[in-house]
Amino acid sequence: MRHVAVVSSAAAGAAFLAACGSSGAVSVATSTASSISSSPPPVRATGPSVTTASSSRGTILVDAAGRTLYLFGKDTAGMSTCSGQCAVFWPPLIGSQPQAAGGVAASKLTTITRADGSSQVAYNGHPLYYFKNDMQTGDTKGEGVTAFGGTWYVVGPSGDML
Repeated sequence: MRHVAVVSSAAAGAAFLAACGSSGAVSVATSTASSISSSPPPVRATGPSVTTASSSRGTILVDAAGRTLYLFGKDTAGMSTCSGQCAVFWPPLIGSQPQAAGGVAASKLTTITRADGSSQVAYNGHPLYYFKNDMQTGDTKGEGVTAFGGTWYVVGPSGDML
């Protein structure tokens, strides 16, 4: 008797799982196969994020990690004049599809094409750079430095030097 009860319970359980799982498994398999054969969901590419932070100079532009961003007084609108050794000390903010955050006007955030073909983030037409000697979040050691034929400035939310 005991053997029959176990078999009956096992058979009933298997029948229950088959009934419940069968329609679910087919449905899942069908929807999975459909999503694989149809086009995948769009990939949302995000580029470098530019936001604002408070500093001793006032509100300035920074990247997502809080590193200060600069403009080069020698640059002309939409064109970088900093390359070679200049770009070693003043690395450009490279990337496409920049993202505006916290007080940054998305309409002023664009990219330019550098001489080497890479995309550099620009704000209000000014290509943006870091300063090699800014070691910590919030450093603005590059403010007012004259090097490589021009002066470097932190950038305010207006897109102009501070």
